[in-house]
Amino acid sequence: MSKTSKIVSAVIILLVVAGASFYFGMNYGKSQSRPAFSAANFSALRGSRNGANGANATSGSIIAKDSNSITLQLPNNAGSKIVFYSPTTQINEFATGTADDLKTGVSISVMGTTNSDGSVTANSIQIRPAGQNPGTNQPAPAQ
Repeated sequence: MSKTSKIVSAVIILLVVAGASFYFGMNYGKSQSRPAFSAANFSALRGSRNGANGANATSGSIIAKDSNSITLQLPNNAGSKIVFYSPTTQINEFATGTADDLKTGVSISVMGTTNSDGSVTANSIQIRPAGQNPGTNQPAPAQ
């Protein structure tokens, strides 16, 4: 066997092994369960983000509220989003909150499912500390 044919054979074997490794690695990665949402990425939200299993995170300031929905002004004046909630929706404020804590001007972050009309049905609502930019851990800019 010539030196050239040995090199070609080695390259072909290397490509087959690399391809098989990639294929099996991708299938293994797909089989691993991942959390739909984690505290680590919660603070990185900007407006709206899709997560696993249809979960959606949205943050902004409340501009309107009724007994089963709130309307958020999205960060950077990127529009608004309607968020539906129910008596079973978890509302947090570094302590458990209630629907009475959802007031116009309060900054919140929402985890829920996006509806076909673009609104969100909330699974949980996080009330952000006063003066904090929605979706960040930074203070709001002076106005």
